[in-house]
Amino acid sequence: MVGSVAEGASGSRPLDLLFAWLDRLPALIVGAGLVGIALAAYWLPGSDRFYNHFVWQAEAFLHGTAVIEWPVEGAYGTGFGNGWMQDVYPLREVTGDPSTTGALLPFPPLPAIVLLPFVAMWGLATDIRAVSVLLGAIDVGLAWWALGGLAVSRRVRLATTVFFGFGTVFWYGAQLGTTWFFAHVTAVTFVLLAIGVALAADPDADEEVEAVPSAGGLARAIATSIRRPLDQIDRRQLLAGLLFGIACTARLTVVFGAPFLMLVGGGGSWIRRSVSAGIGAAIPIALLLAYNLATTGHLFHPGYEYQYQLEANGYQALNYHPDWSIEDARYLLQNLQIMFLSTPALFPDHVPASLGGGRELCVAADAVRSLFDKSCPIAMPRDIGMSILLTSPAYLLALPAILGRRSRLVAGSFIAVLFIAFVNLLHFSQGWVQFGYRFSNDFVAFALPLVAVGMQRRGGVGLLAIWLIAASVAINLWGVIWGNLQGW
Repeated sequence: MVGSVAEGASGSRPLDLLFAWLDRLPALIVGAGLVGIALAAYWLPGSDRFYNHFVWQAEAFLHGTAVIEWPVEGAYGTGFGNGWMQDVYPLREVTGDPSTTGALLPFPPLPAIVLLPFVAMWGLATDIRAVSVLLGAIDVGLAWWALGGLAVSRRVRLATTVFFGFGTVFWYGAQLGTTWFFAHVTAVTFVLLAIGVALAADPDADEEVEAVPSAGGLARAIATSIRRPLDQIDRRQLLAGLLFGIACTARLTVVFGAPFLMLVGGGGSWIRRSVSAGIGAAIPIALLLAYNLATTGHLFHPGYEYQYQLEANGYQALNYHPDWSIEDARYLLQNLQIMFLSTPALFPDHVPASLGGGRELCVAADAVRSLFDKSCPIAMPRDIGMSILLTSPAYLLALPAILGRRSRLVAGSFIAVLFIAFVNLLHFSQGWVQFGYRFSNDFVAFALPLVAVGMQRRGGVGLLAIWLIAASVAINLWGVIWGNLQGW
């Protein structure tokens, strides 16, 4: 059922006093406080990276075209030049005329659409990072709101929200705000909205998994839907599906989280949930395919393959293979190693190859290693990516949910995470350059119910949960600082 449940002591008196005080505050006040803290945390680290593809795309949309001006002379970081800009699909590739100027962006357009009102006011001077920080902080508030639909205590709800906002690589992505990370932040906004709507419409989502209907039952359900199609539509689930589909127009791989809405949400049965959410999601996804067709002549944007060949031939040290497909099972093993086994460079004597190599460290006889000294560090994160369990160990709190009693909520969340992660692992790139494993942002919203339910099933926010979340926050703070030091 929806709503908070009671919880015992955490094992720490100061924390119990803090939780008791927070329990008396209105949920809206707690959520607003989390948004405020996120705003400060996301803005303060600072960033001087300036990849603003979506600002140029929004500017083009405002002029009635999908084609951005390119290349435009101008120094990197000024906002008014883009000749240095990578990850574009030159229009000459579409026309076949090498003299053609202009370019298309291979990325789905939702982030540019979100930027439209800002670009309408400030043009190419729009600070995409500032918008990312604002939207990222709002996402923290949305996580708090969405988790309110779970049958967990307020303390679990708060701990899970803190983990999301500050203990995952979402923090790194939101505070950075460059093109690729802003797409993640935008997608997470609408995934959280979809999850929140679905949970609010389904107070019994954590009940046992419902039985799959027999062939006869399925045939009768299909016949009923044909005779009375409107009977299969649940308006709340339709809305959840629409929001989910909108998220897919920022990050395509989010679409593989669809099983969540088959098992969780309004409608009363998996068929009604699936039909309702499917119709809602089909609208923005169909518009995305129409956009691709209108701008490139293809349903699936050829800019991805173009960029793949450029990167595979240009960054040979990353072990890309231009003769393989952009999504290829042969990438699975090396990508699994990044996702689960990649570690920082500990006590390095030289810059690791993945960070450029060629520079000796700690060369002075009296050199003393420190936490954030680029010339003589204790440890350096690897820009190819790092283990998700190392950077966010509190994901382990989901295990009691995954390994324990099955429910529609747990099954839907786990399958969504599994499917999205698997498809991303087939991709040639795993998010380089980055701190941690940025593709986890595609499934982080679906993982949050697992973390919350797992924590609740262990009895609430105990010392183990506190330590794992605190470690996650500390590690991601370290990563944010290092990322900015390195200029990633």
